[in-house]
Amino acid sequence: MKIKVNINIFLFCILFVITNQIELYALSMLFALIHEIGHLLMGVFLSYEVETFRIMPLGFSIEFKEKIEKYNKKIFKSQKVVLDKMLIAMAGPITNLIIILILIIVKNSNLNLIYSNLIIMLFNLIPIYPLDGGRIILNLFKLFKENKKAYTYTNTISNVFIIILTIISSIAIYYYKNIAILLVLFALWGLNIKENKRYNIYYKIYQTIDKQNDYL
Repeated sequence: MKIKVNINIFLFCILFVITNQIELYALSMLFALIHEIGHLLMGVFLSYEVETFRIMPLGFSIEFKEKIEKYNKKIFKSQKVVLDKMLIAMAGPITNLIIILILIIVKNSNLNLIYSNLIIMLFNLIPIYPLDGGRIILNLFKLFKENKKAYTYTNTISNVFIIILTIISSIAIYYYKNIAILLVLFALWGLNIKENKRYNIYYKIYQTIDKQNDYL
């Protein structure tokens, strides 16, 4: 298993120390790790092996090794591996939801613990790829639509939501003067720009395939 660390995490730590929010950041990262363990357990349950573990400014990411044999199992208009990926993506937010419910049931629970898990769950459910929400809708589309349409729909939804979040975040930054919101927004834009580039590559590939099929 490869372990990769995004050096920007050190910049985030410094900025959160300066803004006296390092405790909240550390708590969020702790539950982000537990969130990722949810993905891990689901992946292992579905017989996948971990290939890469990434440590990033806004959390962690696990990549599993592909299992070629699962591509041979059809389900709806796609393969079994697509359903597996959707279940793995859902496992993280569900893990945070379970923790929230346990904390609510337990008397005198620290509200910061509930708040941190709620933020992580909602953040990851944002339908922007490659967050869990984006992965869920992409694989859901793949189950019922051809890959080209699935990527197009997901990319469109991601771009719409990043614009909406930018507007909401700008208002929040103006009123609360919280630099953490700005950092998260920059990180989301970075993810979105990167995925837009990947989408453009995929789109060109599918266009080439379509032209070849038309020729044949």
